[in-house]
Amino acid sequence: MDSIYQFRVIMLNGDGISLESYRDKTLLIVNTASKCGLTPQYEGLEKLYRKYKDQGLLVLGFPCNQFGNQEPGDAGEIESFCQVNYGVSFPMFARIDVNGKDAHPLFKFLKKKLSGFFGGKIKWNFTKFLVDKNGKPVKRYAPVTTPEKLEADIKRLLDE
Repeated sequence: MDSIYQFRVIMLNGDGISLESYRDKTLLIVNTASKCGLTPQYEGLEKLYRKYKDQGLLVLGFPCNQFGNQEPGDAGEIESFCQVNYGVSFPMFARIDVNGKDAHPLFKFLKKKLSGFFGGKIKWNFTKFLVDKNGKPVKRYAPVTTPEKLEADIKRLLDE
């Protein structure tokens, strides 16, 4: 398994979708939270998405409540928070676990391919994974790395 395309995920509205539907897109996959000190990164993520979506970038947000109970709301609350406070228009998915025995298979795969500083664990909300047009994870970013600092890497992948 070298690509993310074998995974299915659940959208915030409850619909299931295969990541195969994002083939030929450059993806930025992020575990998110609404009540985190890093939550303002939603604004930067949305700016990147709007700037590069027509060139093939998709930001995929995966709410996670595993870090300090910072995403306690249900799907409706998460969606409302993201839209009202940050104008999020990129795809958001149902809340998942990213660590532990109940970690979503997508995040198990991403952590295996790009283990990061913490050896296969996600440290906190807003860990980011950049995935190329072939579904291959190419770079992992720490939670404190702002979306603006990813722009050069994103542009490089979009130009390939």
